[in-house]
Amino acid sequence: MVVDREEITVIGRLPDSEGADETPAHAAGRVSRFREETRPERMAIADEAQDRYDRKVSWGVEVGDERVLFTHIAVPVMTRLKQPERQVLDTLVDAGVARSRSDALAWSVKLVGEHTQEWLAKLREAMADVDDLRAQGPDL
Repeated sequence: MVVDREEITVIGRLPDSEGADETPAHAAGRVSRFREETRPERMAIADEAQDRYDRKVSWGVEVGDERVLFTHIAVPVMTRLKQPERQVLDTLVDAGVARSRSDALAWSVKLVGEHTQEWLAKLREAMADVDDLRAQGPDL
C-alpha cells in the first residue's frame, strides 16, 4: 500500500503461475481476470475507505516482476520553472522522449525516484522521526 496526500494505492500480489515460465500474454490475462472478478469487492472497499480517509483509492496488482495499476489519479502540480529547467523539458519533448512538458516533468520525477530510492527512504524515515518528536512535544 502506498499513501500520499491525495490517494491510497493498494497493490495486491497474484500468486506465481504453476508450471513453466509464464508468458507476458498469460500474465496479462491473469491480471485482467483478477481485475474483473474482484471489481465489486474493490469498489465497496474503496467507497468505505474514501469516506473514512478522505482520499481516493486506487488499485493495482503485481505479477512476477511487473506492477500493473488499474486506476490511479493524476494530480495537477503548479510549479514555476526558470528557463534552464524549461529547456531541459523542451529537449525531452523535442527528442520524442515525452509528448509535452508535463509528460517530460513526470518522466524526470520518475527517473529521479528510481535512482534515489535509498536516499528517499532515509528522508521519509527522518520525517517520521520528526513527526514522532512533535507528537511527544510538551503540552502548552
